Amino acid sequence: MTIEALAATLRETLRPDQVLTDRQQLRTYECDGLTHYRVIPGIVVFPRTADECADVVRACVAAGVPFVARGSGTGLSGGALPHADGALIVTSQLRSIVEVAPEDERAVVEPGVINLQVSRVANPHGYYYAPDPSSQQICSIGGNVAENSGGAHCLKYGFTTNHVTGVQIVTPDGDLVRLGGRTPDAPGYDLLGAFVGSEGTLGIATEVTVRLTRLPETVRTLLAAFPGTDQAGVATSAIIAAGVVPAAVEMMDALAIEAAEAAVHCGYPEGAGAVLIVELDGPQAEVEAQFTAVEDFCRQHGAFEIRIAADDAERALFWKGRKSAFAAVGRISPDYIVQDGVIPRTALPQVLTRIGEIAAEHGIRVANVFHAGDGNLHPLVLFDETVTGQAERAETVSGAILDICVQHGGSITGEHGVGIDKAKHLPRMYSEDDLDTMQLVRCAFDPRGLANPGKVFPTPRLCGEVPGRRKGAHPLQEAGVAEVF
Repeated sequence: MTIEALAATLRETLRPDQVLTDRQQLRTYECDGLTHYRVIPGIVVFPRTADECADVVRACVAAGVPFVARGSGTGLSGGALPHADGALIVTSQLRSIVEVAPEDERAVVEPGVINLQVSRVANPHGYYYAPDPSSQQICSIGGNVAENSGGAHCLKYGFTTNHVTGVQIVTPDGDLVRLGGRTPDAPGYDLLGAFVGSEGTLGIATEVTVRLTRLPETVRTLLAAFPGTDQAGVATSAIIAAGVVPAAVEMMDALAIEAAEAAVHCGYPEGAGAVLIVELDGPQAEVEAQFTAVEDFCRQHGAFEIRIAADDAERALFWKGRKSAFAAVGRISPDYIVQDGVIPRTALPQVLTRIGEIAAEHGIRVANVFHAGDGNLHPLVLFDETVTGQAERAETVSGAILDICVQHGGSITGEHGVGIDKAKHLPRMYSEDDLDTMQLVRCAFDPRGLANPGKVFPTPRLCGEVPGRRKGAHPLQEAGVAEVF
């Protein structure tokens, strides 16, 4: 079936404004937050209910048309990059808050609900939603589930997977099923754990039950300025090694600070080669004791200025620079690649030094801003696409940074996902046997290979094959009803 025929079928059951086929309208959805990759989708569909979402998927299956789920489009790995001959299923109109149940410390929301909105409706009850990506004012819960998003406070509170107890999903066959529920841990295989972070390859979330966290009694925040990232990194390791687990420890280097100052005028200390934002929360007596220890560690390891937030307004100003960092680099560079890798905390000085050396070798600038507490790096590789060769050099530097992370026992991604951007890097972490085993899980959910094809896995892989024994095109591929992915 052609895209035109699929559109006609969908228009019989959905409103006209829920189905887009005009090329100019489709261009709006040609990429997610990673603008380096662009594909105009064949069709864009806006289901408004879980049943409508299931109807759309069933229509795609009947037509043999691949489909990609998209939320707010803030992803940074190309995970929601459309398929040129496929359907982009946008869940932003499924945005109801179904239930807030503080007595159970739970909330039930649809996937289009914005991350920060969950905390806003929970706050009057004395609760909030802990995962807080930098894009939390615009990113959606469905996308957070797909990518297993983290955020500044994931050091203490964990990632999305630690705060989701249940989901309703549309399977790649078009069935509506539930994984998990309101209880902390369902018996049997952890299918919920497999689904969270699966990047749209195992189905589409249409309802999410999240864990709510009690608002802390006390929150204390400081900003410490250091001569360079080495000193800030050593201070971070000292804090954690002492048994203090802050809610957040964030670091920015001089170039990231320059960008933030240009964008939001956050007023960080002049001459800082790096700043740490350290936030503690919990019972007042515990926080006060630990806060004094954190100050001491920062001073012992070279902090030349420490500012302590006097109130919520000053705390918000500290965070404003950090939260705006990704967008802020647009003030100092016309183009940039946001990278995402993880290393052990103790390797921070060596890794940052090596990143600087590689950047210098290729004539590329790199601004570093990251979750220092858990070693989750977000190097921003700056370049100008109009200058011949710069984009290619930036790609080389970006890939080399991931190599460094793996060499130090880390990972090629911490919270942005693999998507299309890092699929080619996955073999640097996993063997062919590992990848084939993962593929078996994917095929159990999606034997036709229609759900978000081309993402996560690095080589053409089809369901139905014996892992590691691929000899040619799969019969489903030859029949035209399966995608290579």
